[in-house]
Amino acid sequence: MKFKMASLQNLFAFFCSVFFFFSFSGVVDAQEIYVSPLGNDENEGTKIQPLASLSEAKEKAYKLIENGGFSDVTVFLENGNYQINSPVVFEPLQTTQSSFSIAFQAVTGSSPVISGGVRLSGWTKNAKGFWEAAVPKIEGKKLSPREFFIEGQRAKRSRFPNDGYLRVKQVGEDQRTNFFFEENDFPIPANVEDAELVFLHDWSISRNPILKIDGEENRLTTKDSIGAKDPDFFYIDHWEANPRYFLENAIEFIDENYEWCFVSKENKIIALFPENVNPNQIETVIPVSEGLLVFQGGNDSPVKNIHFNGITFCYSLWNIPEEGYCGVQACNFDPRPDTLGWAVVPAAISARWMENCSLKNCTVENMGGSGIWFGTACKNNVLYNVVVADVSGNGIMIGEGRDREVGSGKWWETAPEQVALNNTIENCLVTQSGAQYFGAVGIWCGLTAETKIKDNKIFDLPYSGISIGWMWSPQPTPCRDNVIDGNHIHHIMKILSDGGGIYMLGLQPGSKIINNHIHDVTVNAGRAESNGMFLDEGTTNVVVANNLIYNIAKSPLRFHRATTNLVKDNYLFCENENPPIRYNRTNEEDIEKVNNKVFSEENNNYEAELKKAIQLRK
Repeated sequence: MKFKMASLQNLFAFFCSVFFFFSFSGVVDAQEIYVSPLGNDENEGTKIQPLASLSEAKEKAYKLIENGGFSDVTVFLENGNYQINSPVVFEPLQTTQSSFSIAFQAVTGSSPVISGGVRLSGWTKNAKGFWEAAVPKIEGKKLSPREFFIEGQRAKRSRFPNDGYLRVKQVGEDQRTNFFFEENDFPIPANVEDAELVFLHDWSISRNPILKIDGEENRLTTKDSIGAKDPDFFYIDHWEANPRYFLENAIEFIDENYEWCFVSKENKIIALFPENVNPNQIETVIPVSEGLLVFQGGNDSPVKNIHFNGITFCYSLWNIPEEGYCGVQACNFDPRPDTLGWAVVPAAISARWMENCSLKNCTVENMGGSGIWFGTACKNNVLYNVVVADVSGNGIMIGEGRDREVGSGKWWETAPEQVALNNTIENCLVTQSGAQYFGAVGIWCGLTAETKIKDNKIFDLPYSGISIGWMWSPQPTPCRDNVIDGNHIHHIMKILSDGGGIYMLGLQPGSKIINNHIHDVTVNAGRAESNGMFLDEGTTNVVVANNLIYNIAKSPLRFHRATTNLVKDNYLFCENENPPIRYNRTNEEDIEKVNNKVFSEENNNYEAELKKAIQLRK
């Protein structure tokens, strides 16, 4: 009996020691949190008692890991719409665990949506047959809608002309703030304060508030100068004597169904709907949240191991500066009234100092700014099978430009270790970026290292498909070893010029542009060319190999102020007597050409060879 009692006591002591070991010395198990639009943030976050918001789920997941009980937390989002008025911010976790992760995952078969938009209601029809709805008042926000979505589709902001462009008749004296137009070129708005001039430069645009339209002089004057102030050559007639423009956001321009405008003094949206459509019975939305997700790490404390899978993000707000948006390149613009460096159209999902995070099988759409931006010191992150569609600015951005200062100099000189490193964009679809800011690109990478852009589909854009590099010289920077591989880029450069399917800039040794399929670059609207690839200033020691390029308005390849590069095993199809490679201020002998297949429309076998080359890409 004594033996049995001692054995039981020993067994009990063993189980107690095991319990206390797992309870107080480490991680017991992974944990799950559930969120539902029908939930409540006072709930426990179980499947039976789900939470209601992404922000509360994030806080609970952080606490579970920071308290040391769990190393992996999965937040399951049930089907439905999760509306937010401000972005959900992810900071570094305060944990001593060396390995941990938080995953935000759609429940199998569900389609959760993180939405920064608010639905309009209370539509009434006025005497002129237009529908009107008040813009809702949200605490702490001044809403001046630039986007309006009907059943998930971007509605056309009222413009004149509906299609195509007007032409400047004569530039004003200062070549910056005013110009003359032809008599009766457009209806002059009664409320000129809300109207906007949209002015096209070769590779960028300006959106300027209008100060005055003089119907007697036929002169339009803007509140601030048209075109960027830095660099200073963006004056009105720099590229063309009679450049293109159009006007937006006036009641007088509404003449098609689903056109709309915002009337600031009355704080309402006015829109035209078909006779059989009542907007109170359909979904009408404006963005209100300035961003949706923000990953904000620090130099010594990055945000790590956060993952999103199977989630849709939509409706993010960005208002242009009061003095206007004057683009420089790829959604960099004058930071008026500030003069320190260039500003950038922000993204709905943005990150700085973020590592080992991912978005997979997600959709990012209907945005007022850019889509996704992995910026300063973002390392080892992945975008896989992500759809980015209908965004006003750039689709996807990696890295940053050259202006940020660290210590006594520019970051790339004083802190090159802060370069965005080893990020991957793979199997993604990017379309209809640049919906407002036509100088946007599908995928933009600034000064980055080891960036992989692979097997993506990029199409239907006003400007370039992929842009990589950000230094107008061969000056060394941390930019290196970037690979653009196997992307299908087509129907781009539809509005602006001086770009291409792929645009490269600056010194980035070890970089490769390989196995890409580029076609249908057919509009050549400005002074400079539109090409299959445009390899600009400083491009050096880059391999351009095994690419297929055809149906291009100008040359398939163009170099400008480039040095030694290898062009090898490419299929280049040339139209309208264009040469396969154009050399602008580039020594032709510096471009090594090996085993390229060049076909001209004059060749009898042009169509047959093109079909064969396309078939090989399938």
